[in-house]
Amino acid sequence: MSENKPLWQPDHCRIADAPVTRFMQFCAERFRITFENYDNFHQWSVDESAEFWSALWDFCQVKGEKGARILIHGDDMLAARFFPDAKLNFAENLLEHGAALKPDDDAIIFRAEDRFAARWSWQQLKETVSRLQQAMLAQGVQSGDRVAAMMPNMPETIAIMLAASSVGAVFSSCSPDFGVNGVLDRFGQIGPKLFFCCDGYWYNGKVQDVGEKVRQIAAELEAPTVVVPLAGDSGAVAGSVKNGVTFEAFLAPFSPAELTYQRLPFAHPLYILFSSGTTGIPKCIVHSAGGVLLQHLKEHQLHCSLKAGERLFYFTTCGWMMWNWLASGLASGVTLCLYDGSPFAPGPDVLFQYAEKERFAVFGTSAKYIDAVRKAEYHPAKQHDLSGLRLMTSTGSPLSPEGFSFVYEEIKSDVQLASISGGTDIVSCFVLGIPVKPVWKGEIQGPGLGLAVDVWDEHGNPVRQSKGELVCTKPFPNMPVGFWNDADNAKYRAAYFSEFENVWCHGDFAEWTEHGGLIIHGRSDATLNPGGVRIGTAEIYNQVEQMPEVLEAICIGQDWDDDVRVVLFVRLAEGIVLDGALEKAIRTQIRTGASPRHVPAKIIAVTDIPRTKSGKIVELAVREVVHERPVKNREALSNPEALEFYKGLAALQT
Repeated sequence: MSENKPLWQPDHCRIADAPVTRFMQFCAERFRITFENYDNFHQWSVDESAEFWSALWDFCQVKGEKGARILIHGDDMLAARFFPDAKLNFAENLLEHGAALKPDDDAIIFRAEDRFAARWSWQQLKETVSRLQQAMLAQGVQSGDRVAAMMPNMPETIAIMLAASSVGAVFSSCSPDFGVNGVLDRFGQIGPKLFFCCDGYWYNGKVQDVGEKVRQIAAELEAPTVVVPLAGDSGAVAGSVKNGVTFEAFLAPFSPAELTYQRLPFAHPLYILFSSGTTGIPKCIVHSAGGVLLQHLKEHQLHCSLKAGERLFYFTTCGWMMWNWLASGLASGVTLCLYDGSPFAPGPDVLFQYAEKERFAVFGTSAKYIDAVRKAEYHPAKQHDLSGLRLMTSTGSPLSPEGFSFVYEEIKSDVQLASISGGTDIVSCFVLGIPVKPVWKGEIQGPGLGLAVDVWDEHGNPVRQSKGELVCTKPFPNMPVGFWNDADNAKYRAAYFSEFENVWCHGDFAEWTEHGGLIIHGRSDATLNPGGVRIGTAEIYNQVEQMPEVLEAICIGQDWDDDVRVVLFVRLAEGIVLDGALEKAIRTQIRTGASPRHVPAKIIAVTDIPRTKSGKIVELAVREVVHERPVKNREALSNPEALEFYKGLAALQT
């Protein structure tokens, strides 16, 4: 396909039927204004922020009392408050759909690799939440208390979160593959009133025992421990810890009853999420019930066109913010399709089989997964009926142009592909898919509605078709409430507002395109600076990972000779050796595909690349090891042993 043509273009029927089109009409009638196109509407949503978010509340039929005031102190990012008089409950908005859905309709579908499957109706979900709510109240859980869960991505985890939020408790989760210190570095900071965990889980076809881990964590947290059955012996695990109880025993005294919902202020804490922690103890980021609800309703309904009864899937763990994003799909009446385990167990077809059988409308995953399927030489379109799939989303790292091409050539030719980017900091997206606009190769379609996204240079000047910092120049409802144990907001201010006064600086190296889309070039704190020229690591990955000899790569800047030189580490395909010919081929690929500035000074083969629990490669941790500086929180990594490959390399001494 020509580079001058989009990969995908919505037809007139799709545009007319899109919820965002109906919402534009809704706003046009309410405010007696004409919108020429989506870009014009986005500008209005930023210029008239209070009107936009107020209309969104009504359009999405948020349950609660909105109040008279929509935004106060709107000229001050840190002092701004949305819906200061509102009262709502997050769980109520996810569970109470009136007559729109039948009790026996599917609410959640679950698979743990090919080892276990379950299907929960809306009635089963609400009954489980009711019993959990009663059990939590009996344990003395009150509004503002924390409930922590080290759980797989399974239906019970959703139910635990909903029960906690129904009484105003603050929910926090991680996945069971975290190490003991990794869990304690997170939950130890927030003092949970209850701790939920599983008795084991499957990964790559094997049962992963968590008994000893649970015993060590429970002893430190000193909170009652509830053990949920999946792949082990919940009774044995519960019996081995003080104040341990099985999930069944925890619920046994309580029968399903009418759910009650405590309506609380818009800014009441809902979640505590954690920064990756690769440069220190993870920061505890507190998110509000109202901000999360309204932002996710906007993204699901307006940016993903989700409608009640559709199937929403995201490949995620409970240690990644995409789990929280996925869970909110219930507020739009969709069926959540959960998956836990390896996406290649028992083979590369497992998620596509799932998509075919359950007819996913939305298939969400990571850029690394798409690249792994491509390198496995698997051709989903030839093997599976994906006629129900209309949107595929990708995040976690920038999706390469080759990844875009692979989706359209080998997965589905008539799907909307939305590369999306945001993060734990906002538990949502700054830039994402727009169902009424075309998809261009290698580009994110545009900024989210209501978000004043821009790209600035180091002097705070907006730049076009030139790289700079991704910023948001006006307040938005899902800004964090703050950080836990950061009373004066010092850590919060330093994290996002130290670069530019009164402007959110997200830490992404980005660029506007000629089509009004964006390209993310990687994290700006991992940006390379050889000779004073800023280079995004994603630009190098986009080139080298096209090569079949290279499975994946990681790139850092090494301080050298009063400057910075680019060092590229590559993990090679089986049987491939990094010889002079391959080095030359890699350099040629980077030089011709990117620029001479991007060509690494050193190329080194490694057997593994360190990554976080959510699969993101960690340039900063590798950079610290290369410079013989300590990596402060190895527990944030899924494979911390991989860092050993980068210590004391002779090739980096010359």
